[in-house]
Amino acid sequence: MALTAAGTPFTVHSYDHDPAHPSYGQEAAEAMGVSPDRVFKTLVADVDGALTVAVVPVAGTLNLKALATAVGGKRATMADPAAAERTTGYVRGGISPLGQRKKLRTVLDDSASAHATICVSAGRRGLEVELAPADLATLTAAVLAPIGRE
Repeated sequence: MALTAAGTPFTVHSYDHDPAHPSYGQEAAEAMGVSPDRVFKTLVADVDGALTVAVVPVAGTLNLKALATAVGGKRATMADPAAAERTTGYVRGGISPLGQRKKLRTVLDDSASAHATICVSAGRRGLEVELAPADLATLTAAVLAPIGRE
């Protein structure tokens, strides 16, 4: 695991995924008993033809214009789900910002800095990893920017 190899402190949280739940992120927050503002979802967008990872709180949404600006782009749209899965090596609802098949540029919502730790997908539905936002930013070479909105 990339976190162990990097010597990064982390905690893994596992829960039984309910396929009927309408929101993967909200389900994770509820199952772990963690505030939704500390659970972040990993979204893949297309910014000017380049796939880009956006990590935002599950309680909010991604501001595509802000994402494009954060990486010096002009226009962002949500990536085709099949392209996101193929490129990252993860299934939708379980895409992790860590250990992706192809390293993509990553933007972490700056609200993460308000927390000692945040939770992100560990690569499959029902599995989350908790770590410091600064460690996540370092491991993914992420830019911190205000890309989320409530």
